[in-house]
Amino acid sequence: MRHGVELLGCFPTGRHYPGIAHLLRVVASGLCEEFPSEHAIDGLRIVAIDTETTGRDPAVDRIVEIACVVWANGAVVERKNWLVNPGRPIPKEAFDVHGISDDDVREQPSFAELAEEVLSTMQGAVPLAYNADYDRSILNAEVARLSGGTVNNPPAARRNVDWIDPLVWARELHKYEKSKALGEVSQRLGIEIPQAHRAEHDAEAALRVMLAFASDPRVPRTYGAFMQEQRRLARQHEEERRLWRSRAPAAAASTAPAAASLRDAEAPG
Repeated sequence: MRHGVELLGCFPTGRHYPGIAHLLRVVASGLCEEFPSEHAIDGLRIVAIDTETTGRDPAVDRIVEIACVVWANGAVVERKNWLVNPGRPIPKEAFDVHGISDDDVREQPSFAELAEEVLSTMQGAVPLAYNADYDRSILNAEVARLSGGTVNNPPAARRNVDWIDPLVWARELHKYEKSKALGEVSQRLGIEIPQAHRAEHDAEAALRVMLAFASDPRVPRTYGAFMQEQRRLARQHEEERRLWRSRAPAAAASTAPAAASLRDAEAPG
C-alpha cells in the first residue's frame, strides 16, 4: 500500500490534461504495492473478476460462479472459471439472471475448497470489475468466512486496495448515453459478449471496455493518476445521484412520465 505518494498526471481537481501533466503533483492512495504510482496503465498486470451469486446481499448471499481473466504484456494470458456450490438454494430471481441452477452446482466444490486456487490466480495483479464495489464486497465476504484463513493475500483481497472500475469511466465518458450497463457499453464499443451474465464472459468484456477507455485522451496514463481520477469521478457521480434522488419526489409529484424519463436518463446504468 502506498499512501501520500507524489506522482504526475492530473490537476488537483483530478481533471487530466495531456501535455502539461508533468508540471503537476497529486497524491494517490488505494494502490497495490506491486506497482509504483508512475507505472503506465497499459503496462499493468490486471485481473478482471466477475461473480455470479445467489443474490445481492454479501452478508447472506454466496458465489455460484467466479471468473478471473488476467491481462499482461498487451494480451489475455489466463482465463479461469469456477462453478461454486453456495451451500444454499439458488433463488429463481438469481437463476433468471445467470441461468445457473441448483443442479449445475450440486456436485461442485465450495468456495472454501476453491479459495487458494482462486486467490492464487489473482496474485500480482491490479483487480478490475464492472461495478467493482459489488464483486469486491462479495469476494471479501467469502474470504472472511474461511475458518482457517488463507495463505494468499492478493491485491483483490486487500481492503486498502482500490479496484479499477470501468463503470465509473462509462458514467463519465458515455455520460450522454442512456444506459451504462455492461452489455450496452460493450455494444457501443464493438465488444462482443458471447454469453452475458456468465462470469468469464462478463469479466473479459469489462476488461476490454476498460482497455478501450484507456485510449481516450481524458484518461490518465499512469496508475496513480488513473486511480486518483477514478476516485474523484466516483465521488462526483455519487453526489449527482444524491442530488437526483433528492429531486425525484418533486418530479414524481408533478408528472409520472416526466419522472420516468428523468430516471432513465440519470439513474446509474
